[in-house]
Amino acid sequence: MQTDKDRILRLLAWGAAIWIAYEFLWYEQYKLAGPTLVFDRLSAWSGIPEKPFRLFVAGMEMLAALLVLVPRSRVFGAAFALGIMSGAIGFHLFTPLGVDPYEDGATLFKEACFTWAMAAFVLFAHRDEALALLRRYAPFLGMKAA
Repeated sequence: MQTDKDRILRLLAWGAAIWIAYEFLWYEQYKLAGPTLVFDRLSAWSGIPEKPFRLFVAGMEMLAALLVLVPRSRVFGAAFALGIMSGAIGFHLFTPLGVDPYEDGATLFKEACFTWAMAAFVLFAHRDEALALLRRYAPFLGMKAA
């Protein structure tokens, strides 16, 4: 049974889902247009060719944006977004990319952290569905189902 608090959280989760989709889709214009400083640096550091790396990330972000907007796939989309943003935050913190590659006050890093928090919030607001999904796929992830 859903409480008023759960209803409010789910309503707020719509806003968080819209933010995630907006954030991912807004930056696709840069990823799809051509090389960027971020992917140039990451490519030089990792040895992964810049264009496939950039287009792979763009594709994953577009998929997450779509999934998080559809109510039936929102939990999966939020989990996917959380993973993508965890990777982005990790790249900013632990590679030569750095927290402020554009010297603009770390805008990309701050947005990655906020988008990560929004994805975590969506998962919290839909925690019953998230836990059910985790239980369902735990064996495939090498985990024991609770």
